[in-house]
Amino acid sequence: MTNDVIITSLFVFALAAFLGFELIRRVPKLLHTPLMALTNALSAIALVGSIVILGQSETTYATVLGFIAVVASTINVVGGFLITDRMLKMFRPRERPRPAASDDDGAPS
Repeated sequence: MTNDVIITSLFVFALAAFLGFELIRRVPKLLHTPLMALTNALSAIALVGSIVILGQSETTYATVLGFIAVVASTINVVGGFLITDRMLKMFRPRERPRPAASDDDGAPS
């Protein structure tokens, strides 16, 4: 890899990170759960891609980067599903506690 390719790749990465941060920051709270589900699907695609890269690696450098990609994608997918599940639990109706049954037969004392 030449220095030009590395600098261009870093520029694209920084631009994508900034753009992603700004887009997610401006999303209304009501849309966060559907967005998380979509992000989990995209992360799963990234996981499959990183597994393919790891399987086809020809050099040690590619193997190490593929392994890091698999680990990072797996953490992202699992964490995303845990957060989505937690957010969905907030929208479920809570069950009200039932009054405790009394020992008497209901007759006045």
